[in-house]
Amino acid sequence: MKNNKKRTGFIFKPYEAENKSPFEKLFEIFKELITHTSGDFDEAIDWLRSLDKEYKLTDENYTIDDFIEDLKKKGYIKEEIDGDGIGGTKITAKTERAIRQQALNHIFGKIKRSAAGNHKSKSPGIGDEHTGDFRAYQFGDNLDKVSMTESIKNAQINNGIGDFTLSENDLVVEETLHKSQMSTVLMIDISHSMILYGEDRITPAKKVAMALAELITTRYPKDTLDILVFGNDAWTIKIKDLPYLQVGPYHTNTVAGLNLAMDLLRRKRNTNKQIFMITDGKPSCLRMPDGQYYKNSNGLDKYIVNKCYGMAQQARKLHIPITTFMIAQDPYLMQFVRAFTQANQGKAFYTGLKGLGEMIFEDYETNRKKRIR
Repeated sequence: MKNNKKRTGFIFKPYEAENKSPFEKLFEIFKELITHTSGDFDEAIDWLRSLDKEYKLTDENYTIDDFIEDLKKKGYIKEEIDGDGIGGTKITAKTERAIRQQALNHIFGKIKRSAAGNHKSKSPGIGDEHTGDFRAYQFGDNLDKVSMTESIKNAQINNGIGDFTLSENDLVVEETLHKSQMSTVLMIDISHSMILYGEDRITPAKKVAMALAELITTRYPKDTLDILVFGNDAWTIKIKDLPYLQVGPYHTNTVAGLNLAMDLLRRKRNTNKQIFMITDGKPSCLRMPDGQYYKNSNGLDKYIVNKCYGMAQQARKLHIPITTFMIAQDPYLMQFVRAFTQANQGKAFYTGLKGLGEMIFEDYETNRKKRIR
């Protein structure tokens, strides 16, 4: 009898790496490199060859040249000729999608797809997710929400089994949670400081943007995501442009970015709206009514800062919370962000590059700012 008993427990054995083909191993590295090089294929391959020399990534059976040929056959790269007649190798839309998916897996983990409009509201109401809680029937409740089991039980308790009667007072409905939709604008600082001081800050910001874009398009297809960049000015970019994003010789016109973000959100019909802003520097630029730029990089310019506070208050009146992800630890900049956040009644995270994606994902998922009742 003892020998027939089932035993449970843990089995420990040596780690076995996932069996991947030579192409798959190199492709994982290539996707990372192509993100760092902002879509420059030739530079990414040069880096890959350097890594191959140092770490022996390939052998005589499968070389970097074989890998390039496989990229062509599988549709990840193509030959193009620009307007000047100069040819070159470019990545395709298939590669852009693969990069976004990798960013999603690295930052947010392997997230399964689910139904559209899946942001749960904290308040009970009309929806499709059952809570297990019941309340008395009220005039106007949909009949399909009536819990027949609980209602019949109430009727038996109130009226007895012998003379069974079901009245309106016996009816109960089950509470449900409304699954709301969200319109998000992601602002990315592309001022020159994003690559200063020996630290690449733009690549992590790009990865977060690509991961968020992939998350929304796959898991929340009815949500909307607009991505804009801001330097001296602000302009929108498409999701497919993210791998090629680079910083420029710009100052930081935060006001222009916020103005464009609010303009985009005014056009959305979704009740829930929010702005995510990734920045590492202080606001240092404004565009004046005559088209000239007012710039000041020395400390916090009171005129520019007050304009930022005004935009934060304007967003608050529109019920648009702003979540600032500050990639800097300077005390005076943190003080500015605190005051900016207070003016908007939004949120702020003071973070390095590590953990940025997880913070944005958690804030997007919980989404506690504006709820549909």
